This record gives sequence, structure tokens and C-alpha cells, in this order.
Amino acid sequence: MPPPAIKNVRDLIYWQYAKIIADSAGMGKRNWRFVMDRFKKLQQQEIFWNEIREYVKEHENPGECIFCGDRGTLTLEHLFPRSLRGPQKEKNVVWVCRRCNSEKGARRPYEWYTRRSGLKAAKYDVPRIAEGKYLKLVYEILGEEGLLDVSVEDLRVRICPDCDLGDLCVEEDSVGKLSVLCLDGMVGGCLQ
Repeated sequence: MPPPAIKNVRDLIYWQYAKIIADSAGMGKRNWRFVMDRFKKLQQQEIFWNEIREYVKEHENPGECIFCGDRGTLTLEHLFPRSLRGPQKEKNVVWVCRRCNSEKGARRPYEWYTRRSGLKAAKYDVPRIAEGKYLKLVYEILGEEGLLDVSVEDLRVRICPDCDLGDLCVEEDSVGKLSVLCLDGMVGGCLQ
């Protein structure tokens, strides 16, 4: 679970993005001191995420799958699946190989990583470009719905009972706890 400094959904999004910044800076996603520093700076709006950062990174290696790095024929993948009413927006699409596209199927990013390798993989292993774009999409959707300030307590009462990822939360012992699966589940609830 995230550290005690994470009080609401907005904080969780900033925490995940701070890990991306740390990894991009060569510090790694587990360098807590650096991650916490960037998290606080995001919270206090001393630094901002750049809307074109992932776009530029994505185009550094054209022809390479965002998820596995394989080269070859790529297909357009919706991070939040169209079958679950994911939007047709640039923030929601990446280029992936057919194998990754097929394996991911109609799953959301954190859901997919959790189902294949556990919640720890979802928190640390989603590739930078995919996670960066996805977090910006999640922030936008949850912001429009007024859900960025949902606290852990509110989550248990308002979100968990209707979340379609309850079975996965039970498997991962994260029921009622703020985790990246909450981001997938909350966006799913907004787009229904």
C-alpha cells in the first residue's frame, strides 16, 4: 500500500507519477526519498506533469511495443478498453505488439498487471509511457467527476461496494485500501 502521506485519490495519482519521475531520473521507482520529494512537489504544484512528455518518449522508439519492447507489426491499444467505454483520446492509446494486445484484452492497465503478476507488479512494473499517459487520463476523468479528493474512508463506503474489481482486491488483500486498482475501478464506474 502507499505510504501514510497518501490521503486521497489525487495523492495516489501523484505518488504513482512521482515514481515515474524517479525512474526517469535514474533513481528507480523504489527510491523512497526521491519519490517522496517529487510527490510533495507535485502536491504543492512546484512541478507539473507535462502533457507532451509521454508523446515525445513514445516517439523515441517507433516500431517498438510499449509493453514488451518487441519490434514488428504494432496495433493500437486502448489503455482503458473501448469495450468498457474507454475514450477515443490520445492519452488512452499506445502502440503495442499483437501478443501484448491480445494478452491485455479488455483489461485496464493496473488490472492486467495485477492479474498476471500481482499488485506489486501493477505498482512498479507498468512501463513509463503507458502509465504516464494513463495517469493523466485517470486524473482528467476523475477530476471531471469530482472524485480526486475521495479519501480512504469515502472509498470504502462510496466506491468499493460497486467496484467491478472486488474479486481482484480480495485476492490481493487490498479491499478497502487505496491502491492502483482503485484508479481502474473508479474510472470504470465513471464511464459506465
